[in-house]
Formats: sequence, C-alpha cells, structure tokens
Amino acid sequence: MDSFNLRLKEAMEYKKVKSAELSKLTGIGKSSISQWLSGQYSAKQDKIFIIAKALNVNPSWLIGADVPMTNESTPEKIFNIANQLDDGHQKKLYYFANEQLDEQNKVVQLPTTNTVEVYGAVSAGTGEYLTDNQPEEVDYSGTVPEHDFAVTVNGDSMTPLFDDQQIIFVKKEQEARSGQIVIADYDGQAYVKKFVSDDNGCRLVSLNKKYNDMPVNEQHEFSIFGIVIL
Repeated sequence: MDSFNLRLKEAMEYKKVKSAELSKLTGIGKSSISQWLSGQYSAKQDKIFIIAKALNVNPSWLIGADVPMTNESTPEKIFNIANQLDDGHQKKLYYFANEQLDEQNKVVQLPTTNTVEVYGAVSAGTGEYLTDNQPEEVDYSGTVPEHDFAVTVNGDSMTPLFDDQQIIFVKKEQEARSGQIVIADYDGQAYVKKFVSDDNGCRLVSLNKKYNDMPVNEQHEFSIFGIVIL
C-alpha cells in the first residue's frame, strides 16, 4: 500500500468521513474510493485535488510529501470564533455570512490562467536529460502549488497519477521516504518514479505495471533532484 492510500485512510479517519459520505462530497464513485483505500491503485491528479478539498487537507501531503496534513483555514478560524459567541451574536454572524454568500453568487467568476516556468522534461518511461537551459514559460490553467521548479512528463509509466505531457511541480530535496514520487537522476537521465525502500532493497517503481522496476544499487548512478508535489 503506497503513501496515497495510507494518507487517504488517515485523513478520512481524522475527519470522521466514511466512504459513502466522501463519495457524496466529491461525486466520485464509492467503488473507486474503496479501491484507493485497499491500495489497488492511486487516484489521478485531478481527483486528488477534489479529495483534498473535500477533506480540507493539503494535496501535497495526500500523496506523501513531508508537509503538514492541514493548515487552519479561514473557515476553520470562523468556526472557532463562532463557537465563542453567544446565541444572539451567532445569529448575527449567520445572517452576515448569508449576505456575503448572496453577494458572491451575483459575481460571475471568470477562469484564470497562470504562467509556469517549465525546466525541460522528465521521463515516465525511457529517460530524459534534464538540462540547465533557460525555462520555457507556458500557460497553465490548474492550481499552482508552492514549488521550486516544474517539469513536463514524457511517457505513460506513471499513469493513472500523471499523464503524458502533464506539467508537474517539484520541491528540491536530495532524500526521499519510501512511497514518495521523486524526480531522480538514474545513470545520467532524469525520471519521475515512485521511490521504494524496503526489505527487498531500493528501487524506482512505475505505477503502470507494464514497466519494470529500476534497482537502486552500486551498479547504477543515482541521485534525487526533488519530491513531486501537487
């Protein structure tokens, strides 16, 4: 069972949310959630964002990054303040919140596009060279997390989590815990893989099972560029 499955279970237990309730909150089928919890496979990136939002946890934490599970959000701050108010002031807060909601619903939200600096490509299959060239600025319509650099995925060995040509975000690190998704230099080429370290040794693992594991041992040059975040 990998980091995503374990942390999804931990978050659901912490938030006291059952599979059926999470399915209603996210619109994701209960069968998919059950398969994730059992470790049969991991969720794709877009589903991870949906789950993280529903459970109010950090999406990077959800896939194994060494970050806090959750930070106190504005809604949580409001909830904590509301609990300290008497009934009369809680009603005033409730009416004010409804007024703010009505005002918000009258505003048309336009989609926004961010610009991301992408430093080359990493392979999900046969290996790529991660160069020191100037980054290319590209439009990116998704959520941009705090990161050190971004790269493009080439290949399908990390599906269903990452698709071919998908932009992913990375925090610079030289070490990783077992189960984390890493950008690694393996015999002079850059890969995105899951790093596994257990009783059978260290290796780079593809989520697409048609690809063989890549052993990390004295026969191969190996170093870690960073940890993939969402």
